[in-house]
Amino acid sequence: MSRIGKQPVAIPGGVEVTMAGNHIKVKGPRGVLERDVHSNISVNVENGSIVVSRQNDLKQNKALHGLTRALIQNMVEGVTGGFKRTLDMVGVGYRAELKGKTLILSAGFSHSIVFCPPDGVTLKVEGRDNVIIVEGIDKQMVGEAAARIRKVRPPEPYKGKGIKYRDEIIKRKAGKTAGA
Repeated sequence: MSRIGKQPVAIPGGVEVTMAGNHIKVKGPRGVLERDVHSNISVNVENGSIVVSRQNDLKQNKALHGLTRALIQNMVEGVTGGFKRTLDMVGVGYRAELKGKTLILSAGFSHSIVFCPPDGVTLKVEGRDNVIIVEGIDKQMVGEAAARIRKVRPPEPYKGKGIKYRDEIIKRKAGKTAGA
């Protein structure tokens, strides 16, 4: 049995979970998230927790069992606390500016890059325009938005310039040395 899938998901106070066939809806203080569950997986709300089970031990169903439980856990966590990714801009002249909801990045190109976040994702710029915070209730949307911002100028290994995640460690390389 799946080690992750067999664990029940606790429903904290203030969170309401409803099931309609294969559709789960989680409503909490920060918003509402909905998702369709695969037909081979059954989800039940019992005694203040969500229990995920599968029909049989086929390889695909085993994989879906743990995946579905993790997705539901992320939904519950998102509507209660939300998710946050922090990006740092490293480099001379690298700046981020927020105009309304639109993020304008100056990342060493001859032009500015304009990034419009998807619905449900909010952006903040802190510090001396070098820290970008991506927040939202849907973990997938927050991660995807942060990855798209990072993709504008990924960090390079020689000087470490670029847009990187706060907890990312960049392996540095030595530059060329002068010949003797």
